Amino acid sequence: MTKVGYRDREEFEMENWPELRESMNNIFKLVFPGREVSGELKQFVFTAASLASGCLHCQSHGSYHLHRIGVSDAKIQAMWRYQDSNLFDDAERAALDLAFAAGVAPNAVEPENFEELRKHFTNTQIIKILAVIAIGGFLNRWNDTIATVTDQESVDWASEVLAQVGWDPGKHKGEKKEQRKAHPITLGWTNK
Repeated sequence: MTKVGYRDREEFEMENWPELRESMNNIFKLVFPGREVSGELKQFVFTAASLASGCLHCQSHGSYHLHRIGVSDAKIQAMWRYQDSNLFDDAERAALDLAFAAGVAPNAVEPENFEELRKHFTNTQIIKILAVIAIGGFLNRWNDTIATVTDQESVDWASEVLAQVGWDPGKHKGEKKEQRKAHPITLGWTNK
């Protein structure tokens, strides 16, 4: 039996199942636009769930996406201490509390999380936040399991900005020949 390792990760990338890639792109187009809940908050929720799960790849992608949509590096870095940061309001904290609790295994969400969310969000908005967390969970598991190589664009930015809060690419660095040059959004993957 041949041992499968990270050197074989390309064989397990989503691109090898085009129907899955297309379906995921359609889900991204449905869930991530800023309808009812801002795109910024959705990206923070995705990144928080990724932090909770430990997926360094998704942490860099989510954070870099925040940077690309104009969120200050200071606020992105503050997510690591959002409860004490004046850069986040109570609604954002409630959403991030849910993302952090839902991103761990076993799930740590409590009824109090929903009580706090209902102070700031409608049921429809809460459903949209939950959808982002669920997509994050899928991507966190997929990317962390095969140690997806993080694109160079995201690594360069995260190494400069997120390293200050303890991030490093870990097993997602890959070899030079494996690294894509740009973030999937830059490459237009969600439009395929």
